[in-house]
Amino acid sequence: MAKIRLTKNELKQQKDNLKRFVRYLPTLELKKKQLLMEIRALQHRMDELEADRKRAETELARWVAVFADKADLESLIRVSEVVIDQGNVAGIDIPVFKEIRFEETEPDFLTTPLWVDSAVEVTQTQIKNRVQRELIRRQQEILQEELRTTIQRIKLFEEVKIPEARENIRVIQIFLGDQQTAEVVRGKIAKNKIERKKAEAANP
Repeated sequence: MAKIRLTKNELKQQKDNLKRFVRYLPTLELKKKQLLMEIRALQHRMDELEADRKRAETELARWVAVFADKADLESLIRVSEVVIDQGNVAGIDIPVFKEIRFEETEPDFLTTPLWVDSAVEVTQTQIKNRVQRELIRRQQEILQEELRTTIQRIKLFEEVKIPEARENIRVIQIFLGDQQTAEVVRGKIAKNKIERKKAEAANP
């Protein structure tokens, strides 16, 4: 605990600190709750995307046998742009998926197998799914780190700052009370001395 000055000004400062800490604590608790809710929502979204990925894989399995046919899928599926927006959760900026754009590529209908259109569509969906999952992982990392920091601050206020301010106030009040008592006692002693001298002067 830092050394404190045992003065009225310091007492006021410590009382102001205590009010500020007590007032700020519910804000931190609310932020913690918002972060937890958002982290759970992100996990739910991640589970949905994972289920979608598995369904798409099952669909792709239908084409595995025919993938042996010659078809340059790589030339038909090219990402031109991934558009990332910015969102805000509990005052924290996070990247948010907006859209993914693919290059428009028309296959040669004479030489391309019929299954390619469906395979391209499913593969594009899988690429989009992967990009979204990667972004959600990044969001989770950011919010988990902020949650860790928020919990640390709550503990700091609850376990250190608020008890410390209360103890400082108690110590200063005791000291100032003792000082006031000592002043009263000194005043009475001085008064008694004056009265005794007056009495001695009146009765030589």
